[in-house]
Amino acid sequence: MHAPLPRLRRAQLITALTYVGAVVSVNVGFSLLPQLDWFWSLLVGGVLAVRDLAQRHWGHWVLLLMLLGACLSWRLGAPAIALASASAFLVSESVDWLVYSTTHRPFAERVWRSVLASAPIDTAVFLHLADLWSWPLFGIGVASKLLAGALISLGLRRQARREAGSR
Repeated sequence: MHAPLPRLRRAQLITALTYVGAVVSVNVGFSLLPQLDWFWSLLVGGVLAVRDLAQRHWGHWVLLLMLLGACLSWRLGAPAIALASASAFLVSESVDWLVYSTTHRPFAERVWRSVLASAPIDTAVFLHLADLWSWPLFGIGVASKLLAGALISLGLRRQARREAGSR
């Protein structure tokens, strides 16, 4: 029987798999079921926040996880949708990474700020490259990503308060 991974290593592995899996799931899902744009957009909000968690464990190596997710998405999804989605992820995730890296605030606030900055960029780049641009789709995409980011950020704030209260 194998020895268990140390706690930090296990957390690193879980966050990497969760992040890359989420990126690939959204991209492939959109390739197979593009009519569920609102659903995939909602999940992207979560992916943007999960990227922050992955960066917490991986540091700037998270950029390689972004690239891995983009490559797997290209291989497994419809090429045109995968290219638009992967490009949008790379651009918005880079903005997300930059905001998260330069904002020296509590984790939950960093997550919220990075989602605020990256959600409109992700939506605009994807809709443009996929030749699906419309203001209603842009509004739905941004709103659903902000909703997911807000819910995750609020959950992180509550968790931080509980942990601070138990000390």
